[in-house]
Amino acid sequence: MNTVAEIKRINQKELESNITGTSASWHEEYASSSWCYVGGLDGRLTEGDLICLMSEWGEIEDVNLCRDDDTGKSKGFGFVKYEDFRSSVLAVDNSGGM
Repeated sequence: MNTVAEIKRINQKELESNITGTSASWHEEYASSSWCYVGGLDGRLTEGDLICLMSEWGEIEDVNLCRDDDTGKSKGFGFVKYEDFRSSVLAVDNSGGM
């Protein structure tokens, strides 16, 4: 099972158990995290491009664009850290599933 399918399974189990939004939810641990995963990126994008894309929702504090160790080319995903965790909530809610 891939990671996305596993997360969907866990989310569905939470909904069925009626624990969503409570301290029993796995989301609670990450509720104030400022890091966001950004996937499905064009391999030609740079860290600067990622900052431009994601700064729409807040001040970017750090960017990690994952690259191949041998070639240095982007793997098409990365992580963005916002100065304020509320910006990460805005990004996730409004980025259209990037």
